[in-house]
Amino acid sequence: MADLPLAVHELNTPIGELLIVSDREGNIRAVDWRDHEERMQRLLRLHYGSNGFLLQPARGLDAATLAIDRYFKGEIGAIGELPIKTGGTVFQRYVWRALRDIPGGDTISYGKLALRIGRPGAIRAVGLANAANPIGIVVPCHRVIGADGALRGYGGGLDRKAWLLAHERAALAAPNESAVRE
Repeated sequence: MADLPLAVHELNTPIGELLIVSDREGNIRAVDWRDHEERMQRLLRLHYGSNGFLLQPARGLDAATLAIDRYFKGEIGAIGELPIKTGGTVFQRYVWRALRDIPGGDTISYGKLALRIGRPGAIRAVGLANAANPIGIVVPCHRVIGADGALRGYGGGLDRKAWLLAHERAALAAPNESAVRE
């Protein structure tokens, strides 16, 4: 298999440096925090094979990076229509699509997400698919919480998960025209 050329964009955010990986067509392939770059590399190898991709530093900013920057500046809806392309199983991709339907600032439990996708007995599988999501923030796995309302697992850490949810809620509650609801 030929190497898939991927560009790595870096974005400074209020909660750390974010790495955004995209292909030549502008599809986002991965998003992760700099301090979790090893996990991102592992997921890319899992999805595309050890020699199936070639990461290169990006030249300049692309539309996805600019949109994610707008998200962090309070325009929560800016990430809603970004193009993504991932590996993963059919079930994982189905869960990841369902995650994109959760409105900004809202949360859903793993059990309710399993019900929403028509697989009420697959709560654990939904949790595992959520944990394997290679495109955090854009595919908003941070919006999934425990049945008791408690924050549960987030690859970037629970502090970041709490910050992202508070950021979305504050931006959407503010009388600010740039805070477009998803």
